[in-house]
Amino acid sequence: MSKTYIVEQKFDKIDFSKNPLTKGEYEICTFTNCDFSNADLSHFTFSECVFDACNLSMSKLLNTGFKDIQFKNSKLMGLYFESCNPFLFKLDFGNCNLNLSSFYKLNLKKTRFKNTTLHEVDFSESDLTSSVFDGCDLMRATFKNTNLEKVDFRKAINYAFDLEENRVKKALFSKEGVVGLLDKYDIIIE
Repeated sequence: MSKTYIVEQKFDKIDFSKNPLTKGEYEICTFTNCDFSNADLSHFTFSECVFDACNLSMSKLLNTGFKDIQFKNSKLMGLYFESCNPFLFKLDFGNCNLNLSSFYKLNLKKTRFKNTTLHEVDFSESDLTSSVFDGCDLMRATFKNTNLEKVDFRKAINYAFDLEENRVKKALFSKEGVVGLLDKYDIIIE
């Protein structure tokens, strides 16, 4: 059985939750205002694609390939990115909602999160070296045994994690944000 291979296609306002996308490899494609909510994207491969104003919430990502992908203005709630194929895995997020998603044990070096909501996202045991959280809300996000070396948190808000349980060498913080790093001590700062 031959595999579907799609290059440089534009998909606009398509509801893939009702009419599933054809399984295959998609390279340099643009998906705009598409609904993938609850879709099964297992064993798909996306390379150098852009998802703009799409809804991928609760999609299944078993062995899904995301290679140099841009998510813009999209809803990506409840996704288990750790189920994806790790080969050449690279993502960029701008103005997205990633609430309740998980990046457990993933290599996310140099990942950019810009103006993105990351409530209750799990980054446990992942490698975020040199990543940037620019204008992001990290309320109740989990960082445990996470490599946060050289991560830029200066424009992020609501992050709180234990400095002793994570690698934070050369990480960047704002003066206001440092308060979240002291939560475990149950102290009052005025």
